Amino acid sequence: MPSNADSGRPTRDAIIDLDALRHNVRRLRELTGVSELIVVVKANAYGHGAVPIARAALEAGADRLGVADIAEGVALRSAGIDGPILAWLHGPDADFPAALAAGLELGLSSEAQLEQVVAAAAGGAATPVVQFKLETGLSRNGAAEADWPALFAAAADAERRGLVRVDGVFSHVSNTSSADDAEAAARFERGVEAARAAGLTPRSVHLAASAAALGEPALRYDAVRLGLAVYGLSPFEPEAAADRTATAFGLKPVMTLRASIAAVRRVSPGAGVSYDYSYRTEAPTTLALVPLGYADGIPRSASNAGPVLINGRRYRVCGRIAMDQFVVDVGDDPVSVGDDAVLFGDPATGAPRVEDWADAAGTINYELVTRIGPRVVRTTEGAS
Repeated sequence: MPSNADSGRPTRDAIIDLDALRHNVRRLRELTGVSELIVVVKANAYGHGAVPIARAALEAGADRLGVADIAEGVALRSAGIDGPILAWLHGPDADFPAALAAGLELGLSSEAQLEQVVAAAAGGAATPVVQFKLETGLSRNGAAEADWPALFAAAADAERRGLVRVDGVFSHVSNTSSADDAEAAARFERGVEAARAAGLTPRSVHLAASAAALGEPALRYDAVRLGLAVYGLSPFEPEAAADRTATAFGLKPVMTLRASIAAVRRVSPGAGVSYDYSYRTEAPTTLALVPLGYADGIPRSASNAGPVLINGRRYRVCGRIAMDQFVVDVGDDPVSVGDDAVLFGDPATGAPRVEDWADAAGTINYELVTRIGPRVVRTTEGAS
């Protein structure tokens, strides 16, 4: 029986297939046909590891990287990532001087933020490059329509004086329905026109993230911001139509999550398993212990439901998922300490899909990959 017990491999690891990532970037370029592809690597590249993902995305032809906050962008610069990086979510104490020192492009949501950036750049050699985030219906960050005239007038004045360069205008849609997205797009287009009427000439106009980029071609404009799809997952799950699955789009999952089985025991009928005994064995059986738990991002809500692949066969979690571990009932099948337990990966290999776990937990694929914790070692394959 093959064993990883003495191989030196981490007990828990997420295999990150950079060749799959590169394939997805190129495939999404084909599917969208836009002149600018922005690959979003916020939240540690959706849990995949920001630095290797960013590097591979740029190698595959991504034009720009997107992050949520300045710290994420600065960390990429510190790791030697030199491609364009746009950061767009800023608190009241945002470190704009650090952002400008790192050469980040800044998405701004208010005239106050514009003033902060101008002040941070005073006396500097480089002119800040900014884009404006518009609020078009999500009621989150972004400049409200009533504030556009003053914001764009201030930006045009700052640009004339060489204090900033306005490179783009962008927003987001809710993906609620085509009608809701069309309403947001109409508001967005009013904002773009208002910016131009104020004398701004935004080069990059982008509204669509993965769902809109793949499902609403009219919303692609000059650029698209792609997060989930780049990682080989469909934004339309869990109820995707057959033509909207990741496989239908020609995308490949980038992450495979696995762990080495830590213990195996034979038990009698009626044995209770894990907390609360929500699972009791019905016959003599073998239980395999997998050292992954909710501290690693495995949702407790998938107790008694999450699928696991061991030695080519699928099983389900039995009993409660605990902080560090869960149990699988493998019946009479031969399983040994050190065997691989694969939670999700490429279904072409027989592995469960991320969406299978999302269904079991009552959540979405975005959350499953993003929540994988720091104890899980990211192991890259296909590195340059």
